[in-house]
Amino acid sequence: MSNVDTRKAIASRCDADDVSRLVRSNVAEARVRWDDLGKSVVSSLKELTIDHRLSVARGDLKLLEEGWYVTHTGLLRLARRKRCSGILVQPVRDLCDLEHGRWVFEATVFTSRDCKGFVGYGDADASNVSPVVRGAEIRIAETRAVNRALRKAYGIGVCSAEELGSCTEAYKPSRQLKKLPAQPVNGNYGGPKVRDRLCQLIRQHRLDASLVKSYAVDFCGTKTLREASRQQVENFVAHLADWAEKDRDALLCQLNSYLPAQRKEGKERKEGDGGSGKQDVA
Repeated sequence: MSNVDTRKAIASRCDADDVSRLVRSNVAEARVRWDDLGKSVVSSLKELTIDHRLSVARGDLKLLEEGWYVTHTGLLRLARRKRCSGILVQPVRDLCDLEHGRWVFEATVFTSRDCKGFVGYGDADASNVSPVVRGAEIRIAETRAVNRALRKAYGIGVCSAEELGSCTEAYKPSRQLKKLPAQPVNGNYGGPKVRDRLCQLIRQHRLDASLVKSYAVDFCGTKTLREASRQQVENFVAHLADWAEKDRDALLCQLNSYLPAQRKEGKERKEGDGGSGKQDVA
């Protein structure tokens, strides 16, 4: 066997080991986040992991109504791994309706310099977006177009989470979180040590504290961070630290997805304070 063949064989074994570790990590992370995963759900997760190396911990996949959906973050990370040559996005002006807030975009993904392009379309209006992102229809339509084009380009059969309408609800909270009693932490984010660790991560990786808080609420599955138990907050801090260390750009994309909702909440707080502009940062 030549040196070239030997290096290829070693690289192949290392690649297989990396995929196996990612499969185990994804299944373990999914069982922590979601309740009672059926055999078919786990099997589908393994296939997606092997075929596309998508990561649950990094936010590449979401489980909604017992089905896996790839996220915009996951698709962009996949495109970068595949060395995507470029993405062209433009509005389809004939189909856009400014008066009624309806937007249609066309996206073309070029997997290489010689590629003729994979085309996808995305639309958004008040009837098919979540209330928390109402007013961001332009960005939603653009994201949906890009997602669809990327899925075509790289052969991903499952739908993306951003392409869904406003009626889809997330899968049930995880079994582990259900077992933990809801012990309010009175705004201390799990106590001084956990709070200090979270603040350190925000400073170290230059993250937006308000967006991190919104993400924490979503991660813990509570209405407010005050209602989260200490263990839930500790799990979130550990997850945030791991993701920030491994792929900060992907984490920023995930945090930015909470930007419209965060702005809306801030506006509601101002109105509740009688326009004083004071906000509760606890």
